[in-house]
Formats: sequence, C-alpha cells, structure tokens
Amino acid sequence: MVELFKEISSLVWGWPMIIMLLGTHLFLTIKLRFPQLYLLKAIKLSFNSDKNASGDVSQFGALATSLAATIGTGNIIGVATAVALGGPGAVFWCWLTGILGISTKYAEALIAVKYRTKNASGEMIGGPMYALEKGLGLKWMGIIFCIFTSLAAFGIGNTVQANSISLLLNESYGISPHLSGIVMSLLTALVVIGGVKSIARVCTALVPFMAVLYVLGCFYILFINRAYVADAISLIFNSAFSTQAAGSGFVGSTIMIAARYGIARGLFSNESGLGSAPIVAAAAQTRNPVRQALVSSTGTFWDTVVICALTGIVLVSSILAHPDIDSSCDAALTKMAFSKIPYIGTPILSFGIVTFAFSTILGWSYYSQKAIEYLGGRKTMIAYRLVWIIMIYAGSVLNLSLVWNFADIVNALMAVPNLISLLLLSGIAVKETRKYLWNNRLDEYAED
Repeated sequence: MVELFKEISSLVWGWPMIIMLLGTHLFLTIKLRFPQLYLLKAIKLSFNSDKNASGDVSQFGALATSLAATIGTGNIIGVATAVALGGPGAVFWCWLTGILGISTKYAEALIAVKYRTKNASGEMIGGPMYALEKGLGLKWMGIIFCIFTSLAAFGIGNTVQANSISLLLNESYGISPHLSGIVMSLLTALVVIGGVKSIARVCTALVPFMAVLYVLGCFYILFINRAYVADAISLIFNSAFSTQAAGSGFVGSTIMIAARYGIARGLFSNESGLGSAPIVAAAAQTRNPVRQALVSSTGTFWDTVVICALTGIVLVSSILAHPDIDSSCDAALTKMAFSKIPYIGTPILSFGIVTFAFSTILGWSYYSQKAIEYLGGRKTMIAYRLVWIIMIYAGSVLNLSLVWNFADIVNALMAVPNLISLLLLSGIAVKETRKYLWNNRLDEYAED
C-alpha cells in the first residue's frame, strides 16, 4: 500500500500537475501585467491596517496565518529533497517557481475577497469553494474542493507535521513522542478553540519571530561557508541549464531532472494555486479585493524566494565545504548539512522544524475548519476541532510513511477545482486590478 500511494503521489505531482500549475502562473502573470512589479508596494501595505473595513482579522494577521500554514517542513526538508533528487540546479527552478507563483497567489486572494460572504455568526468566509459557487455556479465543484481540503489537512497540515516534531525531539534530545504529542495537542487546543482571531494573533506573533531567527541562522551558516557561497550560487545557476551531471558530489543530472524536482518542490512549498491561502485572505479587513491580493502575494515571496532560496544555498555551500556529506540522502541531507556547523547548526535546524511545523498545524486548522463548515455547517465545528486535536497526538506516535504520500495526493487534487476557478474568473481579476491598481485607486473602499 505504501508503494502504491508513493507511485500515485509521483504521478499526480509529475509533469501534468507541474504544467497545469506553472502554466497558470505564466498565464496570470501575463494577463495581470506582472503583479510582481508591485512587490515593494505590497510589502508596505502588509504592515498597514484597514480597521474600518469589513473583515475579522488584520491584513497582516491574514498574511501571517497564511505564512504559518505555508512555511513548514517543506521549506527545509522539501528543498533538501529537491537538491538530493534534482541536483543543485533544482534550487534555481524552485526559486523561479516562487517568482511566477506571486501572480497566482495574488489572483487567488483577489477572487476570494471578491466573492466572500458572512456566515450565521457574522464572520467573513470565503475561498475557492465560494468563488466556484457564487462566481461560476459550480457548487458541486466547491464541495469537491472542500472534501480534498479536509482530507489533505489531516495529512500535511496535522499528523505529518506533528510526526516531524516528535521524531526530531526524540532523535535529538530523547524526548518521548507521547510527551511531545500531549504538549502539542494542548498548545493547539488553546489556540484553535478561539477561532480565526485567536489563530491570527498567535501566528502574527510567531511567524515573524520564527522566520527572522531562521533567516539569521542561515546567514550565519553562509558566513561560516563564505569561501564556498559564490561557487554554490554559480553551481546552482549553471546546473539549472546544464545537460551534464552537476558533479562535486551531487547526484542530480540534466536540465529536465533539475526542473522536474525544483518546480515540484517549489509549487508544493509555496502552495500558490492549491487554494489554501485564499481561505484566510477572505477573512481580512481590507478596503477592496486588490489591497488584500497584494498583501497575500508577498507570502509566496517570503516563503519561496527568500526562505527556500536561503535553505538551498546553505545546503549547496555546505556540501561543497564538506564533500563527505552524501547529497543523495534526501530528507537526511538537511540534518547532515546543518550538523557540520559547530554549536549553532543543529539548534537552528531544530528550532526551524519545530516552529515551522507547529505554525503549519495552526494555519491548516483554520483552512480545514472552513472546508468542514462549508460541507456541514457550524454545528460540526466543535466535534471537528476535537478530532483535530486528537489526531495531533496520533501523528506524534505513529509511523506515517503512508500518510505522507496520501497527503501529497489529495493536496495536489485540491488544486484542480481551484485552478479552474482562477482561469475562468481571470477576467474578474483583471477588471478589479484595472479599477484599483492600474488606475491608482488602492485607497478606495469597494462597494458592498
């Protein structure tokens, strides 16, 4: 069964999915006239507040919650997988995917805010399911999206993240997985029971802290490896377009292999096109859809263009500095590379994995709750939150090799209905962008 799911996972994350997602990135980049050009404006907007606008959390709170779910073990382990299987050139393709994915993340958030609504409790709700229902009249497809989202959440957003934390703490510090599971379950319960505002508050505090410390740690390692950084960057770019094996102890070969794994890991890491981030973007306090779209688009920049790129350069420079590192060791590659840095290497990696994984649990708890609410109404929420907390403990103590591959499969299947909505509603995205961004009217309030 494990091998079967592994083969299916490789199939759904193969070239058809890569072409579908990357093609959407390119299409929206061109049709929306390169939203990447407004990145500095978007970053500035993310620190502003539209308190008088409709919504439940601040624009930055929505961004932080999205980043909490997106910045996970994929940024560390996923990049290592890309380098191990695709060679150093995979880092370039991962980075390029992030650049193009900014457009898709922009369009997702814009459409989510455009078609959001209020539930019986007066909370703002939205996402691909509401865009499919209200914008295209395809409620059945919205239901399919929510089914895949709720299934993926228990995998990539819950059990596998808890498992990553418990394994790390057990292997590095001898902490029992049962103890790790109990502590994580209690901490998660304290946050998720309070709903989106509670989740956003914690993510707003946790995400900048964890990201800045991890980035500073990476810069420290790059300083230690400074004699090899220029060669690492050169090797990354040259290998991305080379028809020869990378050499220097690397296993990856040819441009196609580098592109295959770099693009796949980049897409999986930043989640642009999967439809998860727009669910929380719909809850943001924003004057108009374009303002939140710009803010949300920065999530892909921070996740892939910054953090994944830094991790990739750290790995490649560390392998060049320490030829005894086996670059084919897949997930173990990151651990070996960081362990070569005296004193601070292992703690940096431990901190990154624990905080990244826990924040992913919080972010995905919100996504999954909204998917379940769409399927069964608010009456299902208490029971669902209880199951979510219990599954964190289960993930901490069980072997999840099967769940990893199953989660990859349903995560990819989430993207299909979302991409359909993005492509069919791209004209709406262009209309809103022209109204507020191209005509320089970002400060205007949208008509209800």
